[in-house]
Amino acid sequence: MDYQRTNEKNFKRFRKMKIAAIIQARMASTRLPGKVLMKIAGKPMLWHVVERIKAAKTLDSVIVATTINSEDNAIEKLAQKEGWLLYRGSSEDVLDRYYQAAKKFDINIVFRGSSDLPLIDPVVIDMCVKKLLSGKYDYISNFFQEEQDKSDFPRGLDVRVFSFEALKKAHHNATRSYEREHVAPYIWENKKKEFKIGPAVEAPPEYSRNYRLTVDYPEDFSLMEKIYQIFYKPGKIIDTSKIIAFLDKHPEIAQINANRQQKPFK
Repeated sequence: MDYQRTNEKNFKRFRKMKIAAIIQARMASTRLPGKVLMKIAGKPMLWHVVERIKAAKTLDSVIVATTINSEDNAIEKLAQKEGWLLYRGSSEDVLDRYYQAAKKFDINIVFRGSSDLPLIDPVVIDMCVKKLLSGKYDYISNFFQEEQDKSDFPRGLDVRVFSFEALKKAHHNATRSYEREHVAPYIWENKKKEFKIGPAVEAPPEYSRNYRLTVDYPEDFSLMEKIYQIFYKPGKIIDTSKIIAFLDKHPEIAQINANRQQKPFK
């Protein structure tokens, strides 16, 4: 059997499904308050995230999901200005926010986006969406199944894609606080009983690094400012693989945030 041809056939068959990114965004942050609207190259970080995700060819739409808290009125104002789809929901129960947003906009497949990933790669998003559809999986990510905090991609290229039916089941059954806050844990922790979860999408050689390309701390933001200063051109998406190659050649720049560690989800 021609595996590649079968995958492509399955992908085309399921492409009619409505596929969307839902980007969680809020102003509150214990480590870097207001980071989502902090400006990089003259635009709010959230704006860059949306533009990069919109470049993914497999997605039909992008939805910003913020909270009903008053401080997040600023995010709604930006969404209205830019013409983005918006949903406002629970601050603490992020799983419910995702479920309600997907339900409101009648989404079949969800890419879980985050507002603090200003170098999220549309190429990697497409890799994961295609793998989920071609394998008829409930959930796909570029994290290793048994170690959901470990990936051979740089931190900040995190991709999790799941079906609405899996999201619905998690929404109804998840009870622990970290399951509600982080959306996907219930799915991959119950893979043997309830869900069909595909193998982790592995990083191509040009991506396989352990750099921090996310924004949780001031040092992370400083690195993003530096990268955008060097690479960003209005109207164009920065090629993430070129950034990785640049950091290989300039370890002193990669060191700007190298001492910062990701907060564990539990």
